[in-house]
Amino acid sequence: MKSDYNKAKERAMALCSRSEKCISDINTKLVSWGYTGGEENKKIISELIAGKFIDESRFASSYVRDKIMFNKWGRVKIRIMLRAKDIGESIIDKAMEKIDEEKYKEMIRSELDKKQSTVKAKNRYDLKGKLIRFASSRGYEQEEVYNYFEKSNYL
Repeated sequence: MKSDYNKAKERAMALCSRSEKCISDINTKLVSWGYTGGEENKKIISELIAGKFIDESRFASSYVRDKIMFNKWGRVKIRIMLRAKDIGESIIDKAMEKIDEEKYKEMIRSELDKKQSTVKAKNRYDLKGKLIRFASSRGYEQEEVYNYFEKSNYL
C-alpha cells in the first residue's frame, strides 16, 4: 500500500499534468485533500518544481493569455489575480509583456461596443458611467477606457 506522501504526490502530479498550476494552487489542493503536513507539502511542491510539473513563469504566461482570450479581462484584474496566487512581480511583468498591444486594445473596444449596445441608460452621462463601471469590473485601464470614448461615436 502507498504511503500518504506518495499518494498526495501522485495526485498532485496528475493535477499538474492536466493543466498549468502554480505553487499556491497545489498547496491549496493538498490542504483540501487533507494533507496538512507543512513540511511534507513543501517537499511535494519542491519535487513537482524539480520535475517541471510546476513552473510559475509558464503558469503566469498561460494565465494571462487565457484570461484575455476567453474571459476578456484587462491587465489590472489579471495582475491582481496573479498577486493573489503569490506570483512574483517580476514573473507577472514578464507575462504581461507578451500581451499583443493592438489585439488588447481591439478587445477592449469590442467589449465596450457590445456592452454599449445592450445597456439601457437615461442619457449619455448615465451610459458613460455604466460603461466605466463595466470596464473597471473587467480590469481595463482607465486610460484605455477614456481613449475609447474619445475615438468612438460616443459623443
